[in-house]
Amino acid sequence: MSPKRKNSRFDDLIDAAQNRISRDRSQSNDVKSSPRSKSTDPNYTRTTVYLPKQLHRQLKTAAASEVRQMSDIIIELIEEWFEKRNGK
Repeated sequence: MSPKRKNSRFDDLIDAAQNRISRDRSQSNDVKSSPRSKSTDPNYTRTTVYLPKQLHRQLKTAAASEVRQMSDIIIELIEEWFEKRNGK
């Protein structure tokens, strides 16, 4: 049987998409399990906290400069507050 002749300019795009899907599937099998994000981790709960705008800007700037997530800084500060509160 002879190879199928391409009839449309979209055939190349379809081939590229199919190749990409195959490549992505093989790469996903090679990738080891990545750490969960907090949004999918059952050990975390999402909450809403109202902060003054200026304090939020300062926190966001500090987190970016330290390459940390704002939630990690807040967790650290709350843990320190509990330690201080409990006299440890």
